[in-house]
Amino acid sequence: MTRTMLVTGASSGIGRAVAEMALEAGWRVGLMARREAELRDVAGNRETALVVPGDVTSLAECERAVAGVAETWGRLDVLFNNAGIFTPQGTIDEIDHEDWIRSVTVNLTGMFNAARAAFAQMRRQSPQGGRIVNNGSISAHAPREGSVCYTTTKHAITGLTKTLSLDGRPFGIACGQIDIGNARTPMIAALAERAKAEGEVPPETMDVADAARSVLHMASLPREANVQFMTVMATKMPYVGRG
Repeated sequence: MTRTMLVTGASSGIGRAVAEMALEAGWRVGLMARREAELRDVAGNRETALVVPGDVTSLAECERAVAGVAETWGRLDVLFNNAGIFTPQGTIDEIDHEDWIRSVTVNLTGMFNAARAAFAQMRRQSPQGGRIVNNGSISAHAPREGSVCYTTTKHAITGLTKTLSLDGRPFGIACGQIDIGNARTPMIAALAERAKAEGEVPPETMDVADAARSVLHMASLPREANVQFMTVMATKMPYVGRG
């Protein structure tokens, strides 16, 4: 049976890579992001792609996206809860308060909204159940300097993952988290440019396709199996042994 997935933040970066790989693998994929033109570019002419433009910071728009997938294909099997932003860096006293609010609103409330809508659908559909894969980060465990907004929200996602995993058990809803380090995306490219400008060595990176394959592995597991946490990163990334 062909399975269905909703990908948030599907217009670029890791979300786009996962969506395109899932479509190539035969999944039916709902594509959610704010930029409709980019989503339509990902979808192409595929009948297995559904463009559902929306902003994850709106619970109503998340519910509409989930409903669109369920109404089109009968159910939602997997949510890749991915949409996020990286706001300007600095020490906490240098951070614009509005950037803090924006980071929390997208990276935490947005992921809560998408998970809430997906959980509700998975709980009421028949057969009951599904899977939520949250995009955490290496920053959910070890921060970069000047990343108080991003790091704090990603630590919170770990709490969201654990709670959803626990609360989903009675309903057959699995939840896992993938922590990705330095996949080549526009966000990492911006960090590399900043490093060069400051005379620092750019970060070691890996192909974003390797991150996408890892997400699809988690998404494709049978109902009785779950990857609770997975870390996939550039081999030479200074994560183990930081500090």
